[in-house]
Amino acid sequence: MSRLLEELRKCKARDDRGMMANLRCILVENKKHRAWPALHRIGVKIDEDISAFIAGLYATHPEEAFTGNFGTTCNAIQTERNESTSDNKLTPTERRFQHLLSAKTPDELRSRIYGMVRMAKIQDVRINYAQLETDLANWFKDWGDITRTKWAAKFWTPGVVTDDEEDV
Repeated sequence: MSRLLEELRKCKARDDRGMMANLRCILVENKKHRAWPALHRIGVKIDEDISAFIAGLYATHPEEAFTGNFGTTCNAIQTERNESTSDNKLTPTERRFQHLLSAKTPDELRSRIYGMVRMAKIQDVRINYAQLETDLANWFKDWGDITRTKWAAKFWTPGVVTDDEEDV
């Protein structure tokens, strides 16, 4: 278990809404300076971009999963939104997921992940933050080729029967 997630879980457990609000500021360019003291308090250096980003996401939606990756999360969002995959058109979530996978810059990627985390919050879908932190570190090493494929494999899993297909 990462030290970062342990500290974030403590903030959640004590219902430290002020700390969580300050951590969310890391996700907004002109408010980042507000997050720096909060990051310091949980042991994250302000130049540790991935850890700071994970802290901001966790503060946005602190409901954790302990299995799967971000592809699993996005698939669960699609399921919760009851989006039909029976025709040949992409669902709105599939379109967003493809857009996320095609991100060209770190800022684009972070923005698209943040959007999906907000959707996960709305749909009450949990996120495996430990895996997301690892995946993002790996993504920036090889610009996501391996991570992108792993996420896609979890999102589009062949042989899994959707609710719509069971009714046929």
